[in-house]
Amino acid sequence: MTAFILVSGMFTGTHIWQDTVARLTAAGAEAHPVALTGLDGPRAAGDSAVDLETHIADVLAVVDSVVGSAGGSEGRRIVLVGHDYGIHPAVGAADRCAEHIERIVYLDSGLPRDGVPALAAVPDQSLRDRLARTPETAGADETPGLLPPPTFDEWPRWGSTAGVPDAALDRLTALAAPQPLGTLLQPLRLTGAVAPVPTTGVLCTGNGTSIELVQMLVRLGDPALRALTDPRVTFFELPTGHWPMLSCPAELTDVLLRAATGEGHRLEPVDDAEGPGHLRPFLMDVPDVPRERHGNVDLYLPDAGEPRPAVVFVHGGPVPADARPTPRDWPGLTGYARCVAGDGAVGVLLDHRLHDLGDYERAAADVAAAVELARADPRVDGDRIALWFFSGGGLIAADWLDAPPAWLRCLAATYPVLAPLPNWGLSETRLRPVRAVANAGGLPVVLTRVGLEMPELASTVEEFLAAAKDRGADVEVIDVPNGHHGFETIDVTDESRAAVRHALRTVLGHAFGTGTQPGSGAGTP
Repeated sequence: MTAFILVSGMFTGTHIWQDTVARLTAAGAEAHPVALTGLDGPRAAGDSAVDLETHIADVLAVVDSVVGSAGGSEGRRIVLVGHDYGIHPAVGAADRCAEHIERIVYLDSGLPRDGVPALAAVPDQSLRDRLARTPETAGADETPGLLPPPTFDEWPRWGSTAGVPDAALDRLTALAAPQPLGTLLQPLRLTGAVAPVPTTGVLCTGNGTSIELVQMLVRLGDPALRALTDPRVTFFELPTGHWPMLSCPAELTDVLLRAATGEGHRLEPVDDAEGPGHLRPFLMDVPDVPRERHGNVDLYLPDAGEPRPAVVFVHGGPVPADARPTPRDWPGLTGYARCVAGDGAVGVLLDHRLHDLGDYERAAADVAAAVELARADPRVDGDRIALWFFSGGGLIAADWLDAPPAWLRCLAATYPVLAPLPNWGLSETRLRPVRAVANAGGLPVVLTRVGLEMPELASTVEEFLAAAKDRGADVEVIDVPNGHHGFETIDVTDESRAAVRHALRTVLGHAFGTGTQPGSGAGTP
């Protein structure tokens, strides 16, 4: 028999599992929701003395009870399920009783790490910053040591409420309890004993995460994510928001039962011989042009005797700070910059500091500084500049769309993210191209759209295009029907080459002021 031990997330208690417990029990399994101290039971009004260790002890007590009631765990599979914050005490407990745990299910949660507090996984970036600065209280009018629960309208700051009926959201709000700050600020301590325990990730796509997105991040070569390709790790998706136990309990129950048996999607490991997709060769031959390095900015220079237009390329992210090579040396980006220089303009590449979702402001400042550096170079015509954004760097385009300077001749975006995803915690950010495009005026926008984009990213592009149409913005869309995110190095086809050439010609045409630059896309297939 399978015994599920269910650990809820921030502000919530055992009540959120009510429907799931009933369905698991009806299917012949056991279900044991954990009453977390300070969030459930007699101390649910909040207790500022509670910390992460308290909640780990709560989970261990339930594990001990389940094991003890059966005279040991033999013949009984214990599956620990942690939702949201609940994955931290779940993993902490499993590390201390790994011999009794058959599997850990990460239900729309982060990946806890040794020595890192749960605060690092809180989606609201502004709240993370505030608590990190003043951990003794969440606000001047709030109880010291406690984080007040969300109001009805504030729940989206903690994750998408897509699919949750209003009545369920009313009940969630009414029963929510203040979160003891010690549970968020105390670092998780792991011995490593939990590492061999099989795991399943249940991703809620309405909250901004999918299997395809995780696979893409694995392909980027982040060593911290390589463990996700272990055959003991499986994944499921649920097409709903962050609270599937309230929005689709039947589907969640089915997924949990299947996860317990080891079912689920397994990620493809990175082929070390072939290398990560972003480090494979550019899809076209490119000219060998001079490159100069100025701090975090590279200039690719044309053979010209007079100042020329410049195209500034802005990479995506977040990219880990220790990633090597850094983005300005990635073949896909250097390929674009060399093509631009081969066609007579200055290609500008930079490494900006988007290492975490909370870094967008400083990354935007890095981009602005790189633009000014390029415009000040005597080989650049400072009145003829184009900006070209890729992937997660697309949010930074908002500043330039919102108030385009006279010297900005064109803004391009290739497989961009044009609105923050629900689980990014950026509800208060000004960097929203879908809003900023209303002020773009006559600025030409060249958008390369890939047909095989991840749905959560594709939806931001469609939202942007709808807003642009409503405002009469000048947007040209270049479609790559069979292209993936990062297609320039992974989809080496005639269709992909044609799209890159088209985008280069169009952007350079606007930069030079000629409409379409003949001969652009200097490489030969």
